[in-house]
Amino acid sequence: MHILIVEDDKKTAAYLRKGLSENGFVVDVAYQGEDGLHLARTGHYDLVILDVMLPEKDGWTVLSEMRHSKIAVPVLFLTAKDSVRDRVKGLELGADDYLIKPFHFSELLARLHSISRRNAALQPEVFELLDLEIDFLKHMAMRAGKRLDLTPKEFALLSFLAGRKGEVLSRTLISEQVWDINFDSDTNVVDVAIKRLRRKMDDDFTEKLIHTVRGVGYVLEVR
Repeated sequence: MHILIVEDDKKTAAYLRKGLSENGFVVDVAYQGEDGLHLARTGHYDLVILDVMLPEKDGWTVLSEMRHSKIAVPVLFLTAKDSVRDRVKGLELGADDYLIKPFHFSELLARLHSISRRNAALQPEVFELLDLEIDFLKHMAMRAGKRLDLTPKEFALLSFLAGRKGEVLSRTLISEQVWDINFDSDTNVVDVAIKRLRRKMDDDFTEKLIHTVRGVGYVLEVR
């Protein structure tokens, strides 16, 4: 899941980025409302975590302009504005949830999972291909009933391949979506990560699921 955080407090933004990244999410951060709106319009996000009190454009305006632009990505307001009137306003503008600061990270994570279950545009809870099973909510993958010991980044890589099953994905696209949108794709980090993932989920099985398309990239499919 690719998440955009729009939060002007850099300490809070760093805390969110670290916690979400450790749980397998790919995270981008904007510190101003205008920048957040631009990323929401030009990027491909599964969810936006949005503060209300932001420089340039406040969160109300950002969400209003997103919905006016037909951007249907789910939005969770994360803000210190805690009145009932504020919560009602956020939901009426089109937010999917509203969480008040200070907050517990475990509750935020539960709310993100709840939104993903409610929103049909997001990944299904469980992905299956041949004898591979990926449970996105539990961050768990199994092959032939055996749990795969994946790092958070390996799970994010496998989830991205699964979400685009049958599509050949370039190294540049993988590096942007799984690592960072500005990642230097000249390095071989994608090839190294694919090699490690194959070792864990393909090497012990006759049927290989991750395939190399020479000169293009990688694809997850049954051949």
